[in-house]
Amino acid sequence: MPNPASSGNSGPSVPAVDAAEAQHQAEAGTCLLDVREADEWEAGHASSATWIPMGEVAARAVELPTDVPIAVICRSGARSATVTQALRQAGYDAVNVQGGMKSWAAAGFSVVTSAGEPGIVA
Repeated sequence: MPNPASSGNSGPSVPAVDAAEAQHQAEAGTCLLDVREADEWEAGHASSATWIPMGEVAARAVELPTDVPIAVICRSGARSATVTQALRQAGYDAVNVQGGMKSWAAAGFSVVTSAGEPGIVA
């Protein structure tokens, strides 16, 4: 799999969904993959998200599902677009969540800390 931490986002356009569609897809079984850093994850994330920091995605690709789509999310949508492109090049069914966790929180969807308390988007 291409390393998303070192690949640019200059290739073909990356398929994307908005926060509402990502939430709907996650409820239907899509893997919501959060690629932010540890401090961002700890501050607040979607409760249903799987966390693999962007720099670890290539090394931990075996942890990603191959039987369901993946919606990739970061803080604003830039890092997740890069990861989405790398995942698609590796054969995964992946889409970027436009606007990232900022849009997720603005849409009123749950943001929690690792302890399950209300979180913030850092």
